[in-house]
Amino acid sequence: MSLKGKIAVVTGSTSGIGLGIATALAKQGASIMLNGFGDADAIEKERSGLAATHGVDVAFDPADLSKADEVRRLISATEARFGRVDILVNNAGIQFVAPIEEFPAERWDAVMAINLSAVFHSTAAALPGMKARNFGRIINIASAHGLVASANKVAYVAAKHGVVGITKVTALETALTGITCNAICPGWVLTPLVQKQIDAIAAKDGISEPEARRKLLEEKQPSLDFATPDQIGELAVFLASDAAAQIRGASISIDGGWTAR
Repeated sequence: MSLKGKIAVVTGSTSGIGLGIATALAKQGASIMLNGFGDADAIEKERSGLAATHGVDVAFDPADLSKADEVRRLISATEARFGRVDILVNNAGIQFVAPIEEFPAERWDAVMAINLSAVFHSTAAALPGMKARNFGRIINIASAHGLVASANKVAYVAAKHGVVGITKVTALETALTGITCNAICPGWVLTPLVQKQIDAIAAKDGISEPEARRKLLEEKQPSLDFATPDQIGELAVFLASDAAAQIRGASISIDGGWTAR
């Protein structure tokens, strides 16, 4: 599934799922625009490492995806740097947990801005170029929470349901073109942020790290195992390939059976 010569933007790609996706795309020959926050030296190490390991051009843009003009600038900056955007992966996201009546309005606004509005703005900015070339792959990283709900996650669940909706509308509006739009819906994925939750459970409950992992998983994920950023990256590669040309508007779960019950 070679993506040689393709240009990909992956938001929120300095760590975790986004970095896994960027790595998988680079492995197949795509040039990459990384985006996200973090230590500048660590980001440069990832950028240069991806470029050297896979022999592709890799750039970085620090666009703040909570700001509409920055999201759109990220797309135009990629077009200026690489000439076009072939693959857009909307991955960036944040979380906040609280009951609805206690949920801070500013946290609602922040989650909506990054998890939902940024998907709209990047898609709107990328589509004109994709339509002009009659080719594009838009891959939105939604969540199991784009399909089902959990208590105390009102903003995240609402935003991810919205991402699934944007995905369907984009697919319908591009149905007669060479552009596809699909969503990946992960369940629990073992990332540094999730590892922190595991460590917190272990410390709070006085249990071992493996016991804390199982406790986290058993409430939602029947497989009792995590998906990995690499697995999600490989799924993104497939959706970006010619083999997926007639997968349009789909929400593909990679959740260990979470949404099957």
